[in-house]
Amino acid sequence: MGTLRPAALNDLEQLETWAAPLIAALAPAARRTLLQALAVDLRRSQQRRIAQQRNPDGSTYEPRKPQREDRTGRIRRGAMFRRIRMARHLRATSNADGLRVGYAGRVARIARVHQDGGTDSAKRGGALVRYARRQLLGFSDADRERVRELLLMHLTGGY
Repeated sequence: MGTLRPAALNDLEQLETWAAPLIAALAPAARRTLLQALAVDLRRSQQRRIAQQRNPDGSTYEPRKPQREDRTGRIRRGAMFRRIRMARHLRATSNADGLRVGYAGRVARIARVHQDGGTDSAKRGGALVRYARRQLLGFSDADRERVRELLLMHLTGGY
């Protein structure tokens, strides 16, 4: 899920080290259920954060560059990534071995350009545009805490 800062990566490694033996002890069906619940919860948190226009560290997205009018004289305004955060594009999948929250296909290319701050053409055959870095996917502190809570709830039978 995107590029993670080193401290976040260490937190995730610690979480995985702590949780892996506990999850491995579960039956495959129970593991699949737990991982699906985690994937859906993570997708929802990513959707909320994208809707708030915030990076995982809490900073706001860099605003759009000023837009010119299109053919109808309309200027595009409003929140970025309205459609890309929909569940049909931001997919949460899991199996007994792991979970994945991310994009696929053409939407993945668009998300990658924004996630990494790359260059791409805004229109087919158009000039290359440099996009600011806006982290669509990533773990916030609240996400890591929520994963811990869900794991504990599930493993203690309170889920």
